[in-house]
Amino acid sequence: MKPTKRTIAIVCGGDSSEHDVSLRSAQGLYSFFDKERYNIYIVDVKGTNWQVELPDGTLTPIDKNDFSFKMNGRRRFFDYAYITIHGTPGENGILQGYFDLLHLPYSTSGVLVEAMTFDKFVLNQYLRGFGVRVAESMLVRRGQERNIDEQAIVDTIGMPCFVKPANDGSSFGVSKVKNSDQLAPALRNAMMQSDEVMIEAFLDGTEITVGCYKTKEKTVVFPVTEVVTKNEFFDYDAKYNGQVDEITPARIPDELAHRAQELTSAIYDILHCNGIIRIDYIITEGNKLNMLEVNTTPGMTPTSFIPQQVRAAGLRMSDVLTEIVENQF
Repeated sequence: MKPTKRTIAIVCGGDSSEHDVSLRSAQGLYSFFDKERYNIYIVDVKGTNWQVELPDGTLTPIDKNDFSFKMNGRRRFFDYAYITIHGTPGENGILQGYFDLLHLPYSTSGVLVEAMTFDKFVLNQYLRGFGVRVAESMLVRRGQERNIDEQAIVDTIGMPCFVKPANDGSSFGVSKVKNSDQLAPALRNAMMQSDEVMIEAFLDGTEITVGCYKTKEKTVVFPVTEVVTKNEFFDYDAKYNGQVDEITPARIPDELAHRAQELTSAIYDILHCNGIIRIDYIITEGNKLNMLEVNTTPGMTPTSFIPQQVRAAGLRMSDVLTEIVENQF
């Protein structure tokens, strides 16, 4: 008798400006999952409108009381949720809390970790306490922007600097500020995406990114990818419209690549992460590693960083996803 297949929801969409990017990640994941082993459904979450795509291409609503749906007159339940939402509610702990209430296992870290990694300023201050090198930064909350001391920012943060939404999963609202006259419009731009804005020191160097996942049996840290953009910084166009070169393995010394991988594994443990994460760094003068961001729902299109790194490691995405799912059963 063949074992019963687990039923997996690839949960995508969300309410951020990267809704459509999330849909592309969902399609990538759908192509990667082992269909012989799992029944796979894509669930699009947008506001209060949650729908699952049935095998015939039609959409049917999700019952949010128990995350079930009806197909052919029968109610169906999921065994696992693979969250690939970039932004709220899948990257900030909200959806994780919902699944915790339903006792449904999911692919990401828990509520606290998701909330903390989503808030860039909070994450930086937390990891700084563990000796992780991060850029100097300050937080501006909505209503405070009219009272900021521009000269104090120049003195403490320096110019150029970045002004970015502190708790938004997208690349929208990010500005590179080169003089104090640009601060006010940059703050307004960032406030359109978030009620809290981070002003962060500019770090000049080589940008890299490293993926990692762990199971009860093993730790897997992927090869390092070097990120080279022709733009001012790694913005939305660079990230999603091909205005970037992604080189795996990165053109950096082996010792430095090994340090980046070790630091990624250490941060994974400090935060007590789950599933695949990806950490971005800037290498500054003296081969110093500066942590930029922890991505807990990294992009999963065939050309995204993680699938690239999986291929470079000589692994198969279907095997990696199976390990991540089965680790929680």
